[in-house]
Amino acid sequence: MTPGIPSIDAPSGRSGVLIYTDGACKGNPGPGGWGVWLRSGDHTRELFGGDELTTNQRMELTAAIEALRVLNRPCDVVLYSDSRYLIDGITKWIHGWKKNGWKNTAKQPVKNDDLWRTLDEVAARHRIDWRWVKGHAGDEGNERADTLANQGVAQAMES
Repeated sequence: MTPGIPSIDAPSGRSGVLIYTDGACKGNPGPGGWGVWLRSGDHTRELFGGDELTTNQRMELTAAIEALRVLNRPCDVVLYSDSRYLIDGITKWIHGWKKNGWKNTAKQPVKNDDLWRTLDEVAARHRIDWRWVKGHAGDEGNERADTLANQGVAQAMES
């Protein structure tokens, strides 16, 4: 058990997984990175990656996608992100976008719809409690995901 990191119980018989995700970008657009910190029981895993030319929003979405992709069976997930764009998009806005053929309320194409569609697909096999956490406020999981996202930026800048 990691001090300061909440635990997750999965009474459904599924595996319980706690996930923190973050995205980072140097310039917007610019080189960007994503980071993921996962915990299930006593096991932890860290992931990160990046892109030479991207946006912060794309990195936030990519972090969540990559986190859910590594789960090899349906899980009960608590996913924390400091991105309102990610949390509001997946819990509130996506239903209208899908209903309206991936158009927003202004009847314009949804930005990053490729990633939103992928996130919707990978999220469908899990029960996910999407939670917003204030960034850079001392939350250990969020700080770790931020560090990993910045490693992704560094990696992208070296490419």
